[in-house]
Amino acid sequence: MSIDIAIINYGMGNLRSVENALVKVGASPRIVGCPTDIQDVDGVVLPGVGALEDCVDGLRASKFDDFLSAWIREDRPFMGVCLGLQALFEVSEERNVKGLGIFEGTVARFNSRPGLKIPHMGWNEARLRQLGSPFWNGLDGAKDRFYFVHSYYARPENSDIVLTTTEYDGEFTSSIACGNTLACQFHPEKSQSNGLKIYANFASLCDKRVSTSL
Repeated sequence: MSIDIAIINYGMGNLRSVENALVKVGASPRIVGCPTDIQDVDGVVLPGVGALEDCVDGLRASKFDDFLSAWIREDRPFMGVCLGLQALFEVSEERNVKGLGIFEGTVARFNSRPGLKIPHMGWNEARLRQLGSPFWNGLDGAKDRFYFVHSYYARPENSDIVLTTTEYDGEFTSSIACGNTLACQFHPEKSQSNGLKIYANFASLCDKRVSTSL
């Protein structure tokens, strides 16, 4: 029996690499272009690269904004990647973009200063703050590294939803988890075996038949 996961296509995002990662961990992903295409799926993934304004505009134009708000508030399995994390908050410093407001908080830009490269690009550690989280099964919460490409980062009002933090121009939230929702600023699909473990753990949450022993 397949584990069906919908990957939201709102006109931008690294869809194929996310799809390939989910296939590798045993899921059956499919790319969908509107909410009516999502029927009887076990989970939803929202990827994203580029500008948050384009991301949110695309979600609203395709009617995914209301769908995602309802899906997440019903605590159904959801995973956001990069802009898929930032879009969940209320407002961003990036052109004062209004996000979906599913979680309270803002999205801020790294401070420009000599010696600090923006965007934050490359491999960095993600330190686990929610000990025992099922999203982190098989990973080392103190030293595992993931691949980042971003100039902005989320600042949740509720610190309880912070799953991991990362050091770059100080400590920032690099992923959140709340119930069956996971959202990462880093790109698991670009993070080799560690990233595949993240996708496997999410798929396992969607369906307990998926193995996470990668």
